[in-house]
Amino acid sequence: TGDGGGGGSGVGGGSEETAVSGAADGALAPPAPLLDVASLHEVGTLAQVTRLTQTPRGVQLLLLGHKRVRLGRPVQTSPVILARVEEAADELDDAAGGGPSLSKAYAMEVMQTIKEILKLNPFFKEQMQMILERSEIHEAGKLADFGAALTTADAQELQEVLATLNVTARIEKTLLLLKKELELSRLQSQISKQVEDKISANQRRYMLMEQLKQIKKELGLERDDKDALLQKFADRIKELNVPEEASKVIDEEMAKIGTLESASSEFNVTRNYLDWLTSLPWGIHSEENFELSRAEKILAEEHYGLEDVKERILEFIAVGALVGSTQGKIICFVGPPGVGKTSIGKSIARALGREFYRFSVGGLTDVAEIKGHRRTYVGAMPGKLIQCLKATGAANPVVLIDEIDKLGRGYQGDPASALLEVLDPSQNASFMDHYLDTPVDLSKILFLCTANDSGTIPGPLLDRMEVVRLSGYILDEKMQIANQYLIPAAKKQMGLEEGTMQLPDDAIASLIRWYCREAGVRNLQKHVERICRKVALKVVQASQAAEAQAAEAAEEAGATGSAAPEGAAEGAAEGAAGEEAAGE
Repeated sequence: TGDGGGGGSGVGGGSEETAVSGAADGALAPPAPLLDVASLHEVGTLAQVTRLTQTPRGVQLLLLGHKRVRLGRPVQTSPVILARVEEAADELDDAAGGGPSLSKAYAMEVMQTIKEILKLNPFFKEQMQMILERSEIHEAGKLADFGAALTTADAQELQEVLATLNVTARIEKTLLLLKKELELSRLQSQISKQVEDKISANQRRYMLMEQLKQIKKELGLERDDKDALLQKFADRIKELNVPEEASKVIDEEMAKIGTLESASSEFNVTRNYLDWLTSLPWGIHSEENFELSRAEKILAEEHYGLEDVKERILEFIAVGALVGSTQGKIICFVGPPGVGKTSIGKSIARALGREFYRFSVGGLTDVAEIKGHRRTYVGAMPGKLIQCLKATGAANPVVLIDEIDKLGRGYQGDPASALLEVLDPSQNASFMDHYLDTPVDLSKILFLCTANDSGTIPGPLLDRMEVVRLSGYILDEKMQIANQYLIPAAKKQMGLEEGTMQLPDDAIASLIRWYCREAGVRNLQKHVERICRKVALKVVQASQAAEAQAAEAAEEAGATGSAAPEGAAEGAAEGAAGEEAAGE
């Protein structure tokens, strides 16, 4: 018997076979020999070597345990320890007066615990069957040894059971080990059940969904996802007048997507490509309105002055009425900030009855923003012009390209050169976007551009545009703009009612002359809004102060009213007392 040296310790007492492996032929490092008797346990198992097998990793011994033995006097300590041993007999506790035996009660509880463990852990059935074939467990002591052998306790705990000769104490320790094993088996069973429930729930849901798809498909209620996707794309272009080249590309891509697996990356790329191709407004045009009186009214509503600019716009609309379309012109509004370049573009779109789309190219350095990315790139998208067509849903919107004089240039290319094809009436009828890679007609689009300085616009680009200059506003025009547009808009924005604020003409003139002398009216708008905010502050302060005074007055009136009834009651009592005295 040893604590980890050349021998092994185990729970014995019956005929139990144990396989022990040892090192041989240098396969493993041989254990150090035991030379100190103190390193041995006091109680061990007398075992018989029944079989010795040579293995590639050493020697395997099959031991048959017979009985407990107690270590006696050592006879030899070198080269191996030899000692005398004596049988360690079980110590029985007899029941006093023929009463119930405590060891028997422990034995019944041990058997019940073993049965519960066997229900939870089938592995113990095989181990129990193997042990039962070689031992008898009718006695309490042998049952204690048998129960301890079933557990997965460590060597120290098993050695304690082995060294306990008192049967009642031994079976109590065995019961404690079995209870620990039972709790471990319950926890293992709970974990296993949770994992199985998760897996079975997912498998069950998957199988039910597949069955539901198959049933709906058989009944004709639903098609496959791929079929539904193809049908959606076909329905989009059914009523559209798609050009021949684009229609050919769409047919090829729809045939291609039918052969791809839904989980493949190529499927997603093709699906997004078809989504863009079928979302464009092929042949859809907004109905234009060339009524000059209506256009003149809209321009007058939203802009004061700028008579030469308005006249040029009306001329442009009149030519469109004669020709039947306003295509083929690119107008560039050049002027200082705040003179209404962008708002004039909105007014033109509203006067013509077209959709309006604006995007700024100030600081733009990537050509892909204009002409799109190649489809081979991850996250590729078409350029702004194709996005404009999808967003407006019409092939003839009014597109305002803002800040065209502030175009940048970087390592991704020169956006100004890319705009040459877009703004050239003779080329944009077959605009080729890098993403779509099929011709798109941009000739029906009315392009408007804005700039602060025409000198920074590249020459070839400026040559393709008709420049309309907006010089700015004089004092009288700014006063009219303030009275007709800026002040009413600021009052509405700040929540001021009519009559809460009056801004005289001399105040407006002083404001313009001394604080807002720029060409546009943006700074004037800021000052008007600032004045309105200060008026709003005073209005709210006055209303809240009045509410506070009214509340205080109501509280004082309530206090006075409650005191008056008390005084009246006292007066009535005094009057009654006086009448009684007079009667007497």
